[in-house]
Amino acid sequence: MASPRAESRNLEAVVNDPAPSGAVRLEALRELAREYAGGPAADAAEGLGSPVRRTGESNNHVHTIYSFSPYTPAMAALECRRAGLEAAGSVDHDSVAAASEMREACALLGLGAVTGCELRVSFKDGPHAARKINNPDSPGLVYMTIQGLPESGSGRVESFLKPIRARRRRRTERMCGAASDMLAAAGLERIDFETEVVARSKAAEGGGITERHLLAAVARRLVAAYGAGPGLIEGLRRALGVEASPRAAALLSETESPHLLYDLIGLLKTGFLDRIFIQPDEIECPPAREVVALALAAGAVPAYAYLGDVGESPTGDKKAEKFEDEFLEELFEELADLGYPAVTYMPPRNTPAQLERIRTLCASRGFMEISGVDINQSRQSFNCPELRRPEFRHLGDSTWALVAHEALSNADADAGLFSPRGPLASLPLRERMAAYAAAGRALDPARPERAGDILSELRKGRFTR
Repeated sequence: MASPRAESRNLEAVVNDPAPSGAVRLEALRELAREYAGGPAADAAEGLGSPVRRTGESNNHVHTIYSFSPYTPAMAALECRRAGLEAAGSVDHDSVAAASEMREACALLGLGAVTGCELRVSFKDGPHAARKINNPDSPGLVYMTIQGLPESGSGRVESFLKPIRARRRRRTERMCGAASDMLAAAGLERIDFETEVVARSKAAEGGGITERHLLAAVARRLVAAYGAGPGLIEGLRRALGVEASPRAAALLSETESPHLLYDLIGLLKTGFLDRIFIQPDEIECPPAREVVALALAAGAVPAYAYLGDVGESPTGDKKAEKFEDEFLEELFEELADLGYPAVTYMPPRNTPAQLERIRTLCASRGFMEISGVDINQSRQSFNCPELRRPEFRHLGDSTWALVAHEALSNADADAGLFSPRGPLASLPLRERMAAYAAAGRALDPARPERAGDILSELRKGRFTR
């Protein structure tokens, strides 16, 4: 008979298995939670992590297997719980396929849930068209998120994203051909796009195919040819002309590392991708104004994703480079003109001076602030300890306001934070967000059907100070 710990490991393997359906993963998570809850408190603390609503932390920017990540939506929620977070949010590239599983997994674990997607849009009809704004690969193209997307609006957003994914898939296939030519010139086997890229994605289930899927195929080919350690570092130099920095070389020299694939992808992203990269077109990156309007019509919150000038990238996948900091005030004017109500940023990526500046600008211009840590590789922590600092505690309230926005907008399309017919639409944003945050904390994740009751109480002024 298997030991309880062995059984827990077996269940956890199912929770993070991309092959079965989300329903199978959720049942495994449900059983895992029951097992820990029924055992000693020490086992629950070890297996599920700290009790929720303790750290003040949340993470609204988690990627899953529906774009590129080591985590299924159920496993991402479990890792958030283990990190002691109060709420978790999924934002896969060009895909909302993770949303349903993420919401239910969070409910099982007592977490608040925020779902949506991340995509690239065009700023090329504006004053900063020729500049790199927040995208290392493309001037005039910008990363943004659609967050707090109610289930009732998911179909509308999915219909919009489907042709974007198709266009990106075709472009990635062309880049795969260029990468294969370089591998073949070095005496290595070419990459088969369908079996080594598409089949390893979740494209058949509405997931996106990203550059990372292609770089993962290149990475697997290199590891198969050269192994790990010094042979891989020399093979990279010889085959692709990629020089590993001392930090990257140290990581790639860990011959038994479970993170090898992700470490190599990070190096290829900074040292190789630009040699095969094909710029996306206006179909893949539609005008920002159009996407903002779509998100608001679907009941979601569209947010510009602040990057800021990069020094040393904490994830190792971005070069030191200047982005929007030198024209940030002018950019905020453009954001307001385009209709953005929110700005999202990642505190671990930025300096204290950058964080203070973005916080001050958001407050002065009336933008909602959304925080998160971009989770797409295995070394990253789900935590965001900056949220525990007094000057950033409002980001926790912002997350809970998003939790309420998503749940209440699903109950009533006019109940959202930014709906002109919303129950608190006459209040200033700061007061409105405080009330929604209180409502979000009052929601019971395990009883989503009670959202209508919370909405009634919000309308009656219960959560208004």
